[in-house]
Amino acid sequence: MRTILAGLLLCTAFAVGDAHSQLKTELNAEPTPEDIARGKALTDAGDCASCHTADPAKPFAGGKRIDTPFGAIYSPNLTPDRDTGLGAWSDDEFYRALRFGVAPDGSGYYPAFPYPNFTKLTRQDILAIRAYLATLTPVRNTPRAPELRWPLNYRVVMRGWNWLFFKPGILMPDQQKSAEWNRGRYLVEGAGHCGTCHTPKNMFGADKRGQAYGGNLVQGMFAPRLDAAERSGLKSWSVEDIAEYLQSGRNGRSHAGELMSEVVVNSTSKMSDADVRAIAVYLKDLPAGAPEPKVTPPPSAQMAAGEKLYNGACIACHEANGSGAPRIYPPLPDNANLQSADASSTLRVILDGAQSVTTARAPNK
Repeated sequence: MRTILAGLLLCTAFAVGDAHSQLKTELNAEPTPEDIARGKALTDAGDCASCHTADPAKPFAGGKRIDTPFGAIYSPNLTPDRDTGLGAWSDDEFYRALRFGVAPDGSGYYPAFPYPNFTKLTRQDILAIRAYLATLTPVRNTPRAPELRWPLNYRVVMRGWNWLFFKPGILMPDQQKSAEWNRGRYLVEGAGHCGTCHTPKNMFGADKRGQAYGGNLVQGMFAPRLDAAERSGLKSWSVEDIAEYLQSGRNGRSHAGELMSEVVVNSTSKMSDADVRAIAVYLKDLPAGAPEPKVTPPPSAQMAAGEKLYNGACIACHEANGSGAPRIYPPLPDNANLQSADASSTLRVILDGAQSVTTARAPNK
């Protein structure tokens, strides 16, 4: 019996060793052009350029200031510079950063880096992103240290945050749904991390449970609901409406605001038609979340004052009935921004103005 047990242990050891060697070989294998292309597509889907580019002449070199309710964070350098970027990182270190939010030195990242979403990506996709980033031009740039309030300036507190709010692991497909729906979910919940802006947060900066895609205040603007809410969500939008908006920053119902315009230009307009449609299919299938607040008609005097201002400042573009000129001047009736419980985005447009973005699918000349 002892001989049999010893033999089994040796076989198991050899099997584990072979698996480890195979995994090590896979990690060290030279990436193929297909790997790099897939990594670029995922990098575009993740809108990495928007957060990791402070100087347009130095894309992905980091240093962009990201303001949070807890202070400011400066994005790191993603170029393959060996001293200040990712050049000296191993594949395992990169994988651990995206899967678990852990830096090469063992410290925890803050969730402004959306590792709670990136953890849902497969190992192959994470390493494909790594392969693409390795093809970028190295740029020497050391971003500033975070400027967070005590005690968050100590990264050790992220252990408690992760214990409470972070669940690592890939996103398993729903066998009851189509491949297109599952692809859309993978992009929305994983690489695209849409909930980072569109899901309300609790006092610790984590997503509020049970309120996914219910809208959220971000940098003075309101990221609207993406669920099937009737007035302020996507119930009235078709799959085609959503896809057109993501590809061009506009459709017959609305135009992208300041923050979403950046996402469209740097991310969704660069994605394949198939991936954009998959996102639209998934978003269109989201159920309605929390009930929308009941609307109380304003006093007649306030309505009269508003009508006077509208006739003097808005009617030339948006028409007397608010119909506007679809894809040029957005229509106002049933506009999701105007129907949102939080009027921040509408006020910002009124006070600061707005301009349609230019993309390959919708050039603004």
